Amino acid sequence: MLYVVATPIGNLGDITYRAVEVLKNADVILCEDTRETLKLLNHLGVKKRLVSYYKDNEKARLGEALNLLSEGREVVLVCDRGTPGISDPAYLLVKEARKNNISVSPVPGPSSLAAAMSVCGLPTDRVSFYGFVPRKTGKKRKFLESLKDKEETVFFYESVYRIKDTLSVMNELFPAREMTLCRELTKKFEEVSTGKVEEIFTEYRDKEAKGEFVIALRGKD
Repeated sequence: MLYVVATPIGNLGDITYRAVEVLKNADVILCEDTRETLKLLNHLGVKKRLVSYYKDNEKARLGEALNLLSEGREVVLVCDRGTPGISDPAYLLVKEARKNNISVSPVPGPSSLAAAMSVCGLPTDRVSFYGFVPRKTGKKRKFLESLKDKEETVFFYESVYRIKDTLSVMNELFPAREMTLCRELTKKFEEVSTGKVEEIFTEYRDKEAKGEFVIALRGKD
């Protein structure tokens, strides 16, 4: 059995009872960063074999993971924070596991996307999600321009290193559009700011940015 397990996005108290039991019973845990997963396991008092499984080694480790599963091992897949498969590795392994008639079970829980949707104060009956904004300036602008005519609320992630630049481009393209910016959700310095793009841009232009961000942009009226 392959278990795809959601882990806390910040507050360790958000781990589910079922997730703890699955982690305790695992033979192997595949994780993006063994150091990050070790922090969680130490908090839970769990000792398990950890194998690194992240975007850049995903294809190389795929065969090893499938071999473990074919041997009847209980394999758990986690990402650093949140739910695997949402802008984190999972798709390839899940796809190949199903091809090989290996059962795959989700262990749902924390997700920064779901958390942001619940507190953004924008319509969520229809949404689009795009993962992380492109890093390169040209591709970033092209991506943000493509959002102009979207009628549904759009969600995407942004890094602390590029948030100011992204807000600057958004301010050029649609300054009056309503948005919500979520930072450090579930953590000590959690922050949710809602307003027009130009207002959020002004707020963060000269502010020291920390953490990762989830941005929600209201659709075109």
